[in-house]
Amino acid sequence: MRYLKHISEQAELFNALGSEVRLQILNLLQAKGRMSMNELADKLGLSQGALTPHIRKLESADLVRINQDAMAHGNMKMCEPHLDKIFLVFSQETIRQNEYASHIRVGQYSSCEIYPTCGISTEKSIIGEVDDPRYFTHQKRFEADILWFTRGFVEYMVPCIIPRSSRITEFSVSVELSSEAPGVNANWPSDIYFSLNGMLLGQWTSPGDYGDVPGRFTPDWWLSNWNQYGLLKTLTVNEKGTFMDDVQISQAAIQDLNISSRTPIYFRFSVPDSAEHVGGLTLFGRGFGNYNQDIEFYIQYERE
Repeated sequence: MRYLKHISEQAELFNALGSEVRLQILNLLQAKGRMSMNELADKLGLSQGALTPHIRKLESADLVRINQDAMAHGNMKMCEPHLDKIFLVFSQETIRQNEYASHIRVGQYSSCEIYPTCGISTEKSIIGEVDDPRYFTHQKRFEADILWFTRGFVEYMVPCIIPRSSRITEFSVSVELSSEAPGVNANWPSDIYFSLNGMLLGQWTSPGDYGDVPGRFTPDWWLSNWNQYGLLKTLTVNEKGTFMDDVQISQAAIQDLNISSRTPIYFRFSVPDSAEHVGGLTLFGRGFGNYNQDIEFYIQYERE
């Protein structure tokens, strides 16, 4: 799966798709799953030399992947589809009137309680050792862009620099997340709970911990049997209740939270012992996963 926000990325994709030959290649690979360069050339009636630039364009756009298979008479180049889903965002992200936005790195939590399996990492290296919760208090954690744990919580203090004479009407958070399995497992449900200033907003069950393909932005040094990407989810609390991607998950409403421009705001992600599915949590930030974003908070308000 690939998520395209920027025009430059979209142009590369559309360029790759702007050819009848390349569309035929994708259709063949979708039907067969995997084909050699020789098979593709024969099916299309092209020489290897004519086929190669088309394959390179598709590979550059992440639409196909090339592997070398060892054969009796040497290596053979095999082509296979790379992406099963592509999400395009055509409009530029804009701040709405009377909206305060803040982007917080994954490692900038204000408090935590962590139980293994667990780990925390920057884009360049693991912080300390995996499965040792002590490193969640390491001073380098503020640089972290991914973390994972089996149970426990991380809590973030959310900036709210809005006019003092304002009423908060909506609070939302956008984040890429998944479960945390030993290794990876796409069928590993986990009940992830969301709280604001100590009040439970609701819970969402993550289907699994994904590692079937590398994350679009996950570093090359990252081990293939570790969390690769998550799902982009948006939790919203307004006057009607709490919603996950526009589906209501609880009756907890913004007026029940007693938050204002004068009160600190603390947002918590947790997997408690009491959950039906204690399958852990992975938070993906910039430089990891498929969306290349920090944890994004948005506060809507009205002037009084």
